[in-house]
Amino acid sequence: MRAAVIYGAGDVRVENVPDPVVGGPGDALVDVTHSCICGSDLWPYGDMEPVDSGRRIGHEFIGRVRDVGPDVRTVHPGDMVVAPFRISCGTCEFCRAGLHTSCVKGGAWGYDTDGGQGEAVRVPLADGTLVRLPVESDDDRMASLLALSDVMGTGHHAALGAGVRTGGSVAVVGDGAVGLCAVIAAKRLGAERIIILGRHADRTNLAGEFGATDVVAARGEDAVHAVRELTGHGVDHVVEAVGTDDSWRTAMRIVRPGGRIGFVGVPHLDGGLPLRPLFVKNVGLGGGMAPARAYIDELLPDVLDGTIEPGRVFDRTIGLEEIPDGYRAMAGRDALKVMIHV
Repeated sequence: MRAAVIYGAGDVRVENVPDPVVGGPGDALVDVTHSCICGSDLWPYGDMEPVDSGRRIGHEFIGRVRDVGPDVRTVHPGDMVVAPFRISCGTCEFCRAGLHTSCVKGGAWGYDTDGGQGEAVRVPLADGTLVRLPVESDDDRMASLLALSDVMGTGHHAALGAGVRTGGSVAVVGDGAVGLCAVIAAKRLGAERIIILGRHADRTNLAGEFGATDVVAARGEDAVHAVRELTGHGVDHVVEAVGTDDSWRTAMRIVRPGGRIGFVGVPHLDGGLPLRPLFVKNVGLGGGMAPARAYIDELLPDVLDGTIEPGRVFDRTIGLEEIPDGYRAMAGRDALKVMIHV
């Protein structure tokens, strides 16, 4: 079968790889219909050391179940399913607490099993990982359903980590797909004012359609000044959706005393996080790697009835053989988020 394999920075290829098979009693074999490229995929694409054998890549996909092991009970051949971006058992103490990313038996696509950017995937722990979808592969909501595998759940996790509540003020630092989904989540949770910090007009315009009330296109000190001009002493809730030193400095300076920061940007900090400003202002922190599986059941009905449309963050659709072009487009900021129609 064909699948994407990464060999190092800037080197993603679509190659023939071994066909996956059901290898254990709890496995499922899923034929992928839709996958995508994530902003976090761009980190290895930007700095991975070269390797000879390469590894599979991709961690978000929807597909149709082809076969299951004898112990699988929740999905069946023919079912359409969505896979969260981490594998989880659904039964350990952390999964039961809604923290599926800390599953004691879980793993990562592309490392512990096949990557999601390919024709098929072996899914271990299928009962705890896969969620059956009441749709067919040609459903016009497929993009939004695919967003549940990662970015919509991550945006929701960020808003929860920031403590977003009805009537609160929110600032979202970062206008990528996760930041835009955080706008959706903040609106859904009842925020009254939502400020998006971003410099790409097409993205901030979409944020406005998702519920953002204000746009700050500046960076650094100018961005901090602009937010304070809008809010006085800052906002109640800040979503940090980038993970860099600059984005963290901005987030810490625009949150008001007693506020909260929800962080979901993969940390790429040159130094440690300076805690003193947070200590002085009594600012709380929440967030981390989003347990997307924990949120799918809650968010799925809103996608199915059209209340939220996170799939609008996909601004380019490609075929499987075009995956290297998709990486180049996202790395070059020519695309916000690329969907792969297999």
